[in-house]
Amino acid sequence: MKLFRAASQPSQKGPAEYFTGSVRIDMLNAPPEPARHACAAVTFEPGARTNWHTHPLGQTLIVTAGCGWTQCEGEEIVEIRAGDVIWCPPGHRHWHGATSTTAMTHIAVQEALDGSPVTWMEPVTDAQYLRIDA
Repeated sequence: MKLFRAASQPSQKGPAEYFTGSVRIDMLNAPPEPARHACAAVTFEPGARTNWHTHPLGQTLIVTAGCGWTQCEGEEIVEIRAGDVIWCPPGHRHWHGATSTTAMTHIAVQEALDGSPVTWMEPVTDAQYLRIDA
């Protein structure tokens, strides 16, 4: 067994190539093979969000604080709050992040397939994020 003490790993800034706005990533667990899952606490400041992306084996989000938004392509934006659990099926193109006025933290759990847990795509535009008909 391996115990990961709280705050034992340094926080990381969400890379600008995958996120819009201020995002902090705190890895919670990334066990060695043969395990293929990893989980992180991700905090989005107001207005911050992921790029569009997919997960080969799906993703579970557990909202732990604040209020945010998530959207699967072709569907409406959905408000998410602390206590909500979101399942995004394999291959579904989606994004998630804070609302424009409120920060949000979630725990993200996903599995890697052939070493990759995510396929990143283009940024979510301000028009898409703010639901503006462009």
